[in-house]
Amino acid sequence: QVQLVESGGDSVQAGGSLKLSCASSGYTYRRNCMGWFRQAPGKEREGVAAIGLGTYNTYYTDSVKGRFTISLDNDKNTLYLQMNSLKPEDTAMYYCAEGTSCYLNYDGKVAGAFDYWGQGTQVTVST
Repeated sequence: QVQLVESGGDSVQAGGSLKLSCASSGYTYRRNCMGWFRQAPGKEREGVAAIGLGTYNTYYTDSVKGRFTISLDNDKNTLYLQMNSLKPEDTAMYYCAEGTSCYLNYDGKVAGAFDYWGQGTQVTVST
């Protein structure tokens, strides 16, 4: 069983930066991809960024390209999301996820098959 624990969420002003972390424990032989998702109040959950565990290919939703960077430290079993130039519209609960596939769908958003999810960490960006 895989357990994912996010941390690093905070309240920042627009233009600021945050780095989210996701500590992974447990094992599943089907893990191929890890990603970050977010959900704002009243909105659907959306994929933000993902990384292939074998290929290290990265995928970013159009709205965060050039501002967010996903990375993985295999030695620490930790996934990161460096978020720069934050905007109020980035305000959301951010979730870490692990699964079997990830890709960009037809409208440029991160998607895939994710089986395990963390509890989330809140990011609030004020003007």
